[in-house]
Formats: sequence, C-alpha cells, structure tokens
Amino acid sequence: MKPEEFNKLDNDKKLEEVFRSVEKTRKYFRITLIVTLVLIILPLLFMPFVVSQFLGAYDFSTLGL
Repeated sequence: MKPEEFNKLDNDKKLEEVFRSVEKTRKYFRITLIVTLVLIILPLLFMPFVVSQFLGAYDFSTLGL
C-alpha cells in the first residue's frame, strides 16, 4: 500500500494494515531463523563427528606420523 493510500484510511483500517504488515514481518523472521538453523548451525554441530570419522578412516602410519 502506498503512503498516500494509507493516509486516506480511517484509524481502524490503518491499524489492520499495520497488523498485517507486522505479521508478514514476523513470518519472514521465523523463516529466516529456521533456514539459518538448518543451513548453518546444524552442519556446524555435526562437523566434529564427521571429521573424526574421516580422520579415523585414514592410516597415518604410512606417512610416518
């Protein structure tokens, strides 16, 4: 909604428009949080386990270590 249109509305309709906007913003923040958790935080939590398994699969005695 354009600012000119918003200014022409009465108070109840303005409040309703603001509420809709706030709800959309809240949903976007929630989606952003979920995507961040799935794509960044969870891989960081599982990385030590995966790296340790890969390191355990190699035989470092052939390298003289």
